[in-house]
Formats: sequence, structure tokens, C-alpha cells
Amino acid sequence: MELKVVGIDGKDTGRTVQLNEAVFGIEPNTHVMWLDVKHYRANNRQGTHATKEKSMVSGSTRKLIRQKGGGGARRGSIKTPLFPGGARVFGPQPRYYGFKLNQKIKRLARISALSSKMKDDAIMIMERIELNEPKTKDFINILKNTDLENTKTLFVCNELNKNVFLSSRNIGKVKMTDAAEVNTYQILDNQKLVIFEDAVGKINELVTPKEQEAQQ
Repeated sequence: MELKVVGIDGKDTGRTVQLNEAVFGIEPNTHVMWLDVKHYRANNRQGTHATKEKSMVSGSTRKLIRQKGGGGARRGSIKTPLFPGGARVFGPQPRYYGFKLNQKIKRLARISALSSKMKDDAIMIMERIELNEPKTKDFINILKNTDLENTKTLFVCNELNKNVFLSSRNIGKVKMTDAAEVNTYQILDNQKLVIFEDAVGKINELVTPKEQEAQQ
């Protein structure tokens, strides 16, 4: 599987890169992708929500009315959930939402996401961007040249270049990540995936030779 390499001026460089069929050409597993996205989002939840129980609410503990014979609900103190400003019954408390996911499942999810983007013709291979200084205007010109100005795009590089990263971080629809850290959520959350030419090798290695043989 080959793709042409596009220059930063938007023109064909005349070069091509070989993409691993086992990474970009499998039948996407939607359930595994859903699991990995759920895992990513759950692990990023703070879980710091909290409500006050009776022991946490300020107020008198004096018994307001007698226990029985009043014709209404029992009201032990002003802190009861029956009154405005009182405690909350079974309210949320701080908790950890994350869960574990098998590494093989996570890798299959990334491969499925990449194959899904390939099927949608949403992957572009671009030559490496080199900037002498951080300048957002220069990066915007590259987006214009490659028709990506109004497209939510994820750029995958071999290693983060400081000038390129600083030039792109203020652009709302652009995200930059390292090929070794790209995840399923990032791939699916963007309309276009731009992989720098020197990062293709890392992406191709998402599948080990043994796994590639098993797929065949």
C-alpha cells in the first residue's frame, strides 16, 4: 500500500511511502475502538464531584418535632434532606472512573482507527516541517497550501519539534502528537490525519511480525 508524499507547498514531491497493510488495511473493529475511547475518556475524568451528607452539613442537631403523631415525615434535625439547605441523599462522592484495558486490545483499536481513516481517504503523508522560529502565520500558510485550513487535523510526527509545536498550538483545529503516543481517541476525534514522512516507520511498527502473520 503506497501513498504519495505531499510537500508543505501542497504539491506532489514525487516520493511515495510504503504503508503496512496490517496497520492501514484491516477491517476496523468498531467495538474495540469504542472500548479504547471509553477507556481514554474514563481515565481522564477527575471524579472530584461531591455532595454533603448529614454529618457534613452545618446546623443544629436539635429534634424539631416529636417522632410520631405529627402526621408527617420524621424530622430528626434541621440537617435532614427534607429541608432546603439540608443534606443530599445518596449524592455523588469522589471516585476513580478509570479501568484497565489489555495492551493488545488498545493496539488493535489504534490499528482499526488508522484503517478506518484510510478507508475514508482521510490520511495524508507530508514531508517534515522545518521552521527557524515559532511563527503561527507560517504554519497557517502551510494549512492553506494543503487545503487543511478549515479541517480539524491531527499531525503525527516522529518527534515533536519545538518551533513547529509552538507555531501550531494556538490554532483551534490543529493538534500535534508524537507517533509513539498517538491514541485511538485522537485519531477518531479529527477529520484528517497528517503523518509526517519520517514518522511512517513508527506507525508501521504498531503490529509485530507475529501478529501480522496471525492476521494473514
